[in-house]
Amino acid sequence: MTEMTPLDAAHAAMETAPGDEGARLRFYERLAASELCLLLTREAEGDRIDPVVIAPEGGDCVLAFDTEARLAEFAEGPAPYAALSGRALAGMLAGQGLGLGLNLGVAPSAILLPAQAMDWLTEMLSEAPEEVAVRPVEFRVPGGLPEAVLRALDARLAGMAGMARAAWLVAARYEDGAQGHLLGFVGAAPGAEGALARAVSEVLAFSGLEAAALDVGFFDASDPVLARMAGCGLRFDLPEPEVRVTPAAPGSDPERPPRLR
Repeated sequence: MTEMTPLDAAHAAMETAPGDEGARLRFYERLAASELCLLLTREAEGDRIDPVVIAPEGGDCVLAFDTEARLAEFAEGPAPYAALSGRALAGMLAGQGLGLGLNLGVAPSAILLPAQAMDWLTEMLSEAPEEVAVRPVEFRVPGGLPEAVLRALDARLAGMAGMARAAWLVAARYEDGAQGHLLGFVGAAPGAEGALARAVSEVLAFSGLEAAALDVGFFDASDPVLARMAGCGLRFDLPEPEVRVTPAAPGSDPERPPRLR
């Protein structure tokens, strides 16, 4: 029996409580954040890919799996694929009339998602975080954020190895008098700020809370303000990066998603 993946767990929670909108949103949030293996008819050529398309009842769809082993099991051996995030895959399929067959026949999370679901997911992911320049002047113990949001945030950051050392969640008051919650990332890797801010934004978007808001800040490890945040904040640790040397795969850069042939 294969090991249960985060997508399996999110799918199981959604299936167990079909009337729970929060469980459904958490499944899609996990799908967007997951790295998927998209089955191809042939090896990719540059940024152009030719995915396998099947036509089950309900419309054409491509096939993707959340592990390489599951793709190989479905294909009954090695097969060409493109590794890309669920976010990038949804953006590639949006408006194309193509749905997604996820883990079909090889996992408990097997599901057919129609083209409309890919369009909806892309729309949910389209809102970019707004960048503002304002300085916090006071930190306090955070409070009032739902436990489900904190768990989702912890799970999301646990999958962002090497992008930052840690993050502190605090309640903050700013120099203009505004107040709110702030998630301060410590020692973010160069160029990772956008991905980290987007991840937090997506967790909130799929929380099901219309008024959910969380500011994001970035601090050097030597910044003296961190001592004040550590004195009252909730810490999230990000894993160390795995040391792997692999060629860039189509879809690995969210700013340059692959294109269908």
